[in-house]
Amino acid sequence: MLGTIVNATSVLIGGTIGLVLRKGIPQRLSAIVRDAIGLATIGLSIMMIMKMSSPIPVVLALLIGGVIGECFDLESRFNSFAGLMKGLVGAEGTFIDGMVTAFITFCVGPMTVLGSIEDGLGNPSILFAKSLLDGFMAVAYATSMGVGVVFSVVPLLLYQGSIAALASLLKQALSTDMLYSLTATGGVLLLGLGVNLLELKRVKVINLLPALALAPLIEWFM
Repeated sequence: MLGTIVNATSVLIGGTIGLVLRKGIPQRLSAIVRDAIGLATIGLSIMMIMKMSSPIPVVLALLIGGVIGECFDLESRFNSFAGLMKGLVGAEGTFIDGMVTAFITFCVGPMTVLGSIEDGLGNPSILFAKSLLDGFMAVAYATSMGVGVVFSVVPLLLYQGSIAALASLLKQALSTDMLYSLTATGGVLLLGLGVNLLELKRVKVINLLPALALAPLIEWFM
């Protein structure tokens, strides 16, 4: 759970810095940080994809998982939920608004799920990369929404920690090949996230998330 702790710490530090500054950061600085994280994300995804023992389970998981995710329109549901939460708390003060907005931004996304799973399996590198982006975003959020952003670390710890703990419990049930297929599938989704960060093309990565559950099952069946 090291990655989860580092991620929460980065949000805490970034939010605190934002409270001290209380003024916006230059737009060009935000842009170059986002580009750097996007490139680093793509690099990390390639390392994960290279671990696959066979491409067939990964491809099948992505195809079937993508169809399932598209049928249930998971990305739109995530976005609707985020909009609903923001609407519910928008008139209740900047503390709640800041806390909920920051939590949704930091925790509703494929990088959170992938990173937490890998963290539970002993690889915190994805959450380390995510921590950099979240830390800078926490600075920007705290300058406009206040101390609520800092308190978003509480639900962040609970959410990401739960996913990491579950992945850790299931680790013994996964064979080496199943684990490699899971990691490679996660790498492909992470590649899509890197493309999104660089704004090269909008990939519906959330709709592909069911592939994570399917990849080890297909590997086991094969």
